[in-house]
Amino acid sequence: MVALVIAEHDNAQLKSSTLNTVTAAARCSGEVHVLVAGHGAAAVATAAAGIAGVTRVLLAEAPHLADGLAENVAEQVRLLAWDYSHILAPATAYGKNILPRVAALLDVAQVSEITGVISPDTFERPIYAGNAIATVQSSDRIKVLTVRSTGFDAAPVGESLAPIDSIPAAADAGTSAFVTRELATSSRPELTAARVIVSGGRGLGSAENFKLLEPLADRLGAAMGASRAAVDAGYVPNDWQVGQTGKVVAPTLYIAVGISGAIQHLAGMKDSKTIVAINKDPEAPIFAVADYGIVGDLFEIVPQLAAALDGVQGG
Repeated sequence: MVALVIAEHDNAQLKSSTLNTVTAAARCSGEVHVLVAGHGAAAVATAAAGIAGVTRVLLAEAPHLADGLAENVAEQVRLLAWDYSHILAPATAYGKNILPRVAALLDVAQVSEITGVISPDTFERPIYAGNAIATVQSSDRIKVLTVRSTGFDAAPVGESLAPIDSIPAAADAGTSAFVTRELATSSRPELTAARVIVSGGRGLGSAENFKLLEPLADRLGAAMGASRAAVDAGYVPNDWQVGQTGKVVAPTLYIAVGISGAIQHLAGMKDSKTIVAINKDPEAPIFAVADYGIVGDLFEIVPQLAAALDGVQGG
């Protein structure tokens, strides 16, 4: 059995979610290949070749693959699919856009957001907002899987390089065209890859009050996140949202400020290694999953925490 991982990238850099997906693929099969579909993506292929456990990299390059249009990448995968027992991609917007099309083209059932591999045909995935884990067995010849990155450690990057083979690019499907892309830029770490996240909720009360979290995030080198309630209220951008309908994260440290802990939010962050909750309501559900809880006024506590970190750094 050989597994194929669809690499997520921007033609210049390999996304970290691919490393977690390779780990999942290695548990499905003894041999792992990586597909890099793009344009001018040789550096990405080289990076993929250095991932531990990867035995071959397939590089398909063409102008119509440059922007990762799902229709074109899915057709590229379809041409390769029958040589593989498993096809995997990260459970990110990129992977979720491509793999359902691949599954439809192959007439197989997709298993979504797996967090565990029991055997080559049996997988674990969360259901009911993460409150239960379903065990799913697939009888399809080719298993099509999206991988929740928080469920698997990132595969290490080593010094040895797997061979890189250039393959013919699939023809342009002609059913979609890239128009434009708007990228949010920030000096902070990317939310899904951050080791520390400071997240705010509706308890902050306004977009202006969210600035209260910035000194704390700065001192910790943290990314900033938010609950859906805060996003829906217009306090912060959509790409800050953590939760079932936002981004799923598992940092080393997650600080939840003014977040009550609705089940949808908990589904997106409860796998964090250490959770610190700050809320004035001692009955807030967030305290049920928190390792450390502070009951009190966040407008007093957050500045005190930032000041205390200044003292630690200064000492």
